[in-house]
Amino acid sequence: MASNNFIDYVKVCCRSGRGGAGSHHFFRAKGLPNGGPDGGDGGRGGHIILEGDSQLWTLLHLQYQKHVIAGHGQGGGENLRSGAQGEDVILHVPLGTIARDAETGEKKVEITEHGQRVILTPGGRGGLGNDHFKTATNQAPQYAQPGEPGIEEWVVLELKLLADVGLVGFPNAGKSTLLSVVSAAKPKIADYAFTTLVPNLGVVAYRDYKSFVMADIPGIIEGAAEGRGLGTRFLKHIERNSMLLFMIAADSDDIAAEYQVLISELEQFNPELLEKRRVLAITKADLIDDELEAEMRVTLPADVPSVFISSLTNKNIQPLKDMIWKALHE
Repeated sequence: MASNNFIDYVKVCCRSGRGGAGSHHFFRAKGLPNGGPDGGDGGRGGHIILEGDSQLWTLLHLQYQKHVIAGHGQGGGENLRSGAQGEDVILHVPLGTIARDAETGEKKVEITEHGQRVILTPGGRGGLGNDHFKTATNQAPQYAQPGEPGIEEWVVLELKLLADVGLVGFPNAGKSTLLSVVSAAKPKIADYAFTTLVPNLGVVAYRDYKSFVMADIPGIIEGAAEGRGLGTRFLKHIERNSMLLFMIAADSDDIAAEYQVLISELEQFNPELLEKRRVLAITKADLIDDELEAEMRVTLPADVPSVFISSLTNKNIQPLKDMIWKALHE
């Protein structure tokens, strides 16, 4: 998928509907010229609502929708008839979408489940009709409430991908290749840095019809947390992954050093990322022989489960899945 098809940040102006005014009508009929108040209530103004949709994985469809306007409530009528509610506007968003106040950055709502509905910008309440204000001493109230105004606000919608496993590694570590082998995802693959410019998701089949979701996050380079390379643009997606699969190529000059650089970049971006469970995969194991693999194994970090794999030959792909499943369910 082209990079311009993945949109994880949009800013929209939301305007909810104003409430309808209450009616100050009085009942009139032949033989009953002085009937009591029968003004109905005004209708509620339309809400702007976010709804989770598991079929979406980008905010692309909202990229050019800069203004979202809900309908106004209608005024109340005679005979205690309430006014119609204003038409709601429902914005369908991917799971993992967060809405923030554009000025303060404060989180307003978060969508994590399919079908979940949350009111983003509430419509104004309809006014009460004059029937509500009659008393023993005021049998003919001339007052009815006006409807409340709607709300106009700028909102930022930000997507953080929801996945079980996030792939973390330098460019050309083999992340996209692994995803293409273990799932039906078809990420772009080439032998140059930053082939992956957008996150890719794939469903990985496991034993006994089980499965988990894997996310290929664009490659990290040293200094990414400070804005180098692709910077922090995609690091935020790692925050939502249940566990992290670190991937380092077997032809690396120093696997342990590369691993520490990756750890450092994540820590600078968000120290809480280091609390996630980790697995380390040494990729492109088809490039080395058994003797060299044994020598390299003793240099690997002792605090993280590790395995040598080859997406080209399928070496240890199933053991890798087993390690991931175990980490996900410990």
